[in-house]
Amino acid sequence: MDSLHYLYGAISGILVGWTLGMFGGGGSILAVPLMVYFVGITEPHIAIGTSAFAVAANALINLANHARQGNVKWRCAGLYSVAGVCGAFLGSTLGKSIDGQKLLFLFALLMMVVGALMFKARGDEGNPGAQCNREKAPKVLAFGALTGAFSGFFGIGGGFLIVPGLVASTGMPILNAIGSSLVAVTAFGLTTSFNYALSGLVNWPLAAMFIFGGLFGGFLGAGMAQKLSAKKGVLNTAFAGLIFLVALYMIWRSVMVFIA
Repeated sequence: MDSLHYLYGAISGILVGWTLGMFGGGGSILAVPLMVYFVGITEPHIAIGTSAFAVAANALINLANHARQGNVKWRCAGLYSVAGVCGAFLGSTLGKSIDGQKLLFLFALLMMVVGALMFKARGDEGNPGAQCNREKAPKVLAFGALTGAFSGFFGIGGGFLIVPGLVASTGMPILNAIGSSLVAVTAFGLTTSFNYALSGLVNWPLAAMFIFGGLFGGFLGAGMAQKLSAKKGVLNTAFAGLIFLVALYMIWRSVMVFIA
């Protein structure tokens, strides 16, 4: 790879950092397509492994921003993450054995389903006092394990699944789900990237450029999320819209590859 590809990596990192800061998820739904279609990584599994590490690092940076603003429910995030790490390792092991182009197509279809669910629930403001008590813990653990398995299988940080999963299992507002999801995004991404790194499927210099760009993007995204959360349904709708746009683009590109 030449210096231009690394520059594209830094630009991609800005976009990924911004979506992580603003939505908690979306980092990987942008990172994987950007790696393949913008930066020019020809091997989908390397794009998946590299983006998983870069997204995990950027999620950790954005977690600090949201924690300072009081948006993180740590007990919920911890339970979700522990269950999800186990699922992520199993999912990533299976994902490495699936054809890369088929994996991207399945990923896009899953995004369409999640986007529709988020749009449907756009008017639900949630309960700011929601906590992960003994009654809710089994549901949180179940959602965490399932989300982790999807995250590992598709090589994603999983935030676009974790946010609706936290809302569904706890009833918390989306801003709290966004902040709390970053704990799980970091854990899932590191688990997945570690598994891919064991097979030599991580481009470390490119991941570093992604992370560098993500520092700037994340700061902007977290600030915007705080402002939009005050407007009913706007953040949910924007999140769903982002998922739809990227999913449609990925489906189109996958169809073009199959036709060719």
